Amino acid sequence: MAENRTPRELQTREKDTRAAYVYAPPSNLPSPLPQPGYEFRWIMTHLLGQQQTVHVSRQMREGWVPVKAVDHPELQIPGNKDGNVENGGLMLCKAPEEYVRARNAHYENQAKAQVDSVDNNFLRTQDKRMPTMFSERDSKVSFGSGNR
Repeated sequence: MAENRTPRELQTREKDTRAAYVYAPPSNLPSPLPQPGYEFRWIMTHLLGQQQTVHVSRQMREGWVPVKAVDHPELQIPGNKDGNVENGGLMLCKAPEEYVRARNAHYENQAKAQVDSVDNNFLRTQDKRMPTMFSERDSKVSFGSGNR
């Protein structure tokens, strides 16, 4: 009877052959299929039930264009076939990659200029020839009366 058995080293278990499943929570915002030459961004249209028309119009002036639901059928939400891709008070928009790179460079330069300004202001205090930012507050304590 022992002769008919397969050696244990050659046996495979179902657990070993199954692919390991790793759970990842679903994203609240679906990602559109990449489109060459464009960057995508979700823009707020509503906050606490109130429309954010000023914010949306500013984003439109900056070059972001709403994405139509018919152009991205993978993102269609039931009941929204002809409009823009919207989800929970956010609207999907796109802009050319060149625009996004130029915009990012502008804000990086602006942030760098601010950091340089703060650094220069503090470095100024280390040189005795330059006026100081912080006034020196020394106090003197004397004992006894000074009117003798």
